[in-house]
Amino acid sequence: MGNVCSPSFTCDDTISRCLDCTVRKAGYVCNLQDNIRALKEEVRRLTEVRNDVKIRIIVAEQQQMKPLEQVHGWISRVQEVGSKVEKLKEEEYPESRCSKSTYKLGKKVFRTLREVRSLRQEGDFKDVAQPVPENPVDERPLPPTVVGLQLTFDRVWRCLMEEHAGIVGLYGMGGVGKTTLLTQINNRFFDTPNHFDFVIWVVVSRDLQLEKIQESIAKKIGLFNESWKNKSMQEKAQEIFKILSKKKFVLLLDDIWELVDLDQVGLPIPSRTSVSNKVVFTTREFGVCGQMEAHRSFKVECLRYDDAWKLFEQKVGADTLDSHPDIPELAETLAKD
Repeated sequence: MGNVCSPSFTCDDTISRCLDCTVRKAGYVCNLQDNIRALKEEVRRLTEVRNDVKIRIIVAEQQQMKPLEQVHGWISRVQEVGSKVEKLKEEEYPESRCSKSTYKLGKKVFRTLREVRSLRQEGDFKDVAQPVPENPVDERPLPPTVVGLQLTFDRVWRCLMEEHAGIVGLYGMGGVGKTTLLTQINNRFFDTPNHFDFVIWVVVSRDLQLEKIQESIAKKIGLFNESWKNKSMQEKAQEIFKILSKKKFVLLLDDIWELVDLDQVGLPIPSRTSVSNKVVFTTREFGVCGQMEAHRSFKVECLRYDDAWKLFEQKVGADTLDSHPDIPELAETLAKD
């Protein structure tokens, strides 16, 4: 007969695992009292660490810093383990050391002790907060009530967000609310999550000075410093272009009276299909919209009679109107004329 091969088994590993398990279970029971005392001490130390971290957070928030998410998560876990400890305190201590309930309690105490120790070590944070990133938009003041611009605002905002228009012009006679409308657009960017890195506001006015526009942009994007004034206009334009060509931006130009050469300023010119870069300007003349090669132009109309009267009531006040009952009739007559 040939040789017969039979598999051989060793029980050493199995015995070793069983012994380890038995020793561990025995340890839960035998060390229960020591673990309970150690748990009380570790909880005390963890509480001290937590209180120190909270104080550091308060100080950081006073310095306009934002607590780190990992610190918030750690504090939440500390609170959770605190609840576990409180529940353990409510459990009755078994009379017999050899009972199953003693083993279960010992196991819970041991695992909770290990968790508390781990949390205490994790609480040694180098930093608990970080500086809050500057909002890319500076909120601007608006009148308490804006009358008669909502429809135009909705159209312009839809154009900026949904349609293909990189350059948008707002035109209309003086005093109709163009600056107010542009301010509403600026503040909507402030209130609404968006993908732009910078929203830059520049007042141009009749006395066009490109270097003043460059200075306003430089202050917003972090280029303005002691050496800025010593640079030529072309050098400033190159630095502005170098930054903004890699960023997503909105440039809001208020009150322009003639062509603003965006190339000379250093601005990457938004295309008709641009979604990353936008230029919105206000002007009194529709012809300026053509000079600026606006992709869309919106006329800001005078207020209708109802809106104008509503605004007049707000400005004058009810007491004045009540003391002159003939004013409403006179206003309506003038509106018809």
